[in-house]
Amino acid sequence: MPSKTKSPFVTRELAGRAVRDAFAKLAPKTQLKNPVMFLVYVSAFLTTGLYVCSLFGTADARPAFILAVALILWLTVLFANFAEAIAEGRGKAQADALRAARQDVTANKLSSPAARDAVQRVPGASLVKGDCVLVNAGEQIPADGEVIEGAASVDESAITGESAPVIRESGGDRSAVTGGTTVISDWLVVRVTSGPGESFLDKMIAMVEGAARKKTPNEIALEILLVALTIIFLLVTVSLFPFSQFSASQAGMANPTSITALVALLVCLAPTTIGALLSAIGIAGMSRLNQANVLAMSGRAIEAAGDVDTLRLDKTGTITRGNRQACEFIPVDGAPAAELADAAQLSSLADETPEGRSVVVLAKEQFGLRGRSMSELHTSFIPFSAKTRMSGVDCEEGEVRKGAADAVKAYVQSKGGTFSQECEAAVERIAREGGTPLVVAKNGRVLGVIHLKDIVKQGVKEKFADLRKMGIRTVMITGDNPLTASAIAAEAGVDDFLAEATPEGKLHMIRQLQAKGHLVAMTGDGTNDAPALAQADVAVAMNTGTQAAKEAGNMVDLDSSPTKLIDIVRIGKQLLMTRGSLTTFSIANDVAKYFAILPALFMGLYPGLAALNIMHLASAESAILSAIIYNALIIVALIPLALRGVKYREVPAGKLLSRNLLIYGLGGIAAPFAAIKLIDMFLVGFGLV
Repeated sequence: MPSKTKSPFVTRELAGRAVRDAFAKLAPKTQLKNPVMFLVYVSAFLTTGLYVCSLFGTADARPAFILAVALILWLTVLFANFAEAIAEGRGKAQADALRAARQDVTANKLSSPAARDAVQRVPGASLVKGDCVLVNAGEQIPADGEVIEGAASVDESAITGESAPVIRESGGDRSAVTGGTTVISDWLVVRVTSGPGESFLDKMIAMVEGAARKKTPNEIALEILLVALTIIFLLVTVSLFPFSQFSASQAGMANPTSITALVALLVCLAPTTIGALLSAIGIAGMSRLNQANVLAMSGRAIEAAGDVDTLRLDKTGTITRGNRQACEFIPVDGAPAAELADAAQLSSLADETPEGRSVVVLAKEQFGLRGRSMSELHTSFIPFSAKTRMSGVDCEEGEVRKGAADAVKAYVQSKGGTFSQECEAAVERIAREGGTPLVVAKNGRVLGVIHLKDIVKQGVKEKFADLRKMGIRTVMITGDNPLTASAIAAEAGVDDFLAEATPEGKLHMIRQLQAKGHLVAMTGDGTNDAPALAQADVAVAMNTGTQAAKEAGNMVDLDSSPTKLIDIVRIGKQLLMTRGSLTTFSIANDVAKYFAILPALFMGLYPGLAALNIMHLASAESAILSAIIYNALIIVALIPLALRGVKYREVPAGKLLSRNLLIYGLGGIAAPFAAIKLIDMFLVGFGLV
């Protein structure tokens, strides 16, 4: 598959939009959505007010110091807004590209699916569910739908980002098409499955913009923790002013602690770093999933993906391509292989099923037999029926039939022919391998057997091995008999399989696993998968699947790859790790800020605190300014990490936790010590304090 062209992490256009949005987000209603940053917002207003008062001679600190604190607090708020705006902007940029793909097109509406000559030109926006349209080469598909006739190459790059065209055809797992994609060869008759404003593209635009993103339970729980910590620090800081005033009066000196200094202390001690980046982390997680060609309907599903331990996969259309294809001609009773292939192709020329077309293609590839015209051969096609369980042709050379083994056996015997032991053995071998045998007979004589095989999608076995390393158990679910299911399961490399499954059986299995405490992921593409998809914790519907499957799932895989769960799990784990790592870093930062501000504030009252001034900061003012400048700049420094996410490593959870505590815990303590000291030296060196 061709790789996508990587765009710059932050383009100039994206940065410009984010700067504008950062100022737009200064509205009080927007700031209230983030309680921690709302505290900084209020503090910025308070210090601005104190600076205005200082201009009229009412101040408890130097006006220049108060102004510096106020400006830095406003920058802190803007930096937090900028982080969120950058995360949202990446989604908006993708949404703009999708809008560009959605154009007002004129559709070729058909009065009936078969009447391709009776075309009515209508606006694409006027189409409703059930309408049939003809889409020719070079035309855009006007609405979501399913192909009911024809086969064509379709350019889906506007939706998936992949430049290589894909084949869409009637029947099987490649019949679904998306409005906004373009037919580049041949033609399709499409039945519309969505009304105006209900298309998959419309839903995708809403999701990537983040308009429909709700906070996840983990995100809400973390926000509650951050609010609780902020309230605690608020109470502590408020109590410090009367304490300082009382201590100063006892010592017979003026109170050295200003309101401005205490406001700065509060902002530094509150978990502002993670508070500023929390929303951006969640938005970026969904954006990374979109970039992996997966549309997530909820952030909750992404987080749940990080803890999934069991994956249930539907076989047809998910593990396999959906249509059985001819892979081998097996002649019997001394019949030449070329004669078998010729008869098989002849009986399939008018067979428009994917299986029938595969027989024609296999005969052409192996024996150079070109497709022939039914009219030129003066043949009449005998269609398949549930009663005869055979199809074929009557021609000048006689009768050719292909079909189920028992049906052809009865047909041959009725003509006075025999069904040999060799043919029985070939049929049995194919069935044992999980395939479907089609016996071919000509003029009452058996020529051989066609082996129809479920085609396992390329690369799935290796990907399932990767899932196994991640601790995820894979189980294939199919309605096939146990013999067939076992053969496909072995070829695909899944850990287990459930054969002869019904929709009720799939649903029951997932409920049983969830009752035992497992987090279950399910992938599927059919209407019969919808109940199980709706029940699963992580439900990934294939983009080529039915509308019912897409609506039941909480994610849609635009590439329709059964192994996409690997990317989904990695992104889910990465989201949880990023949030946890930055929370650890933010809280660890407070240790350095204690040593920066508290000794500097109270050394005048309690000289013994000078021993805690281990950074040897120049003065109380330089200590406070250095700490809040660091507090603002670290938000900007961590924006790339919040958006890209902490690198995921396939190691045990305990080892991963220890590693992150070492890097972000100890790093969160050490980084501020060095940075605050450097900022203090800069301020003093340039005479700014």
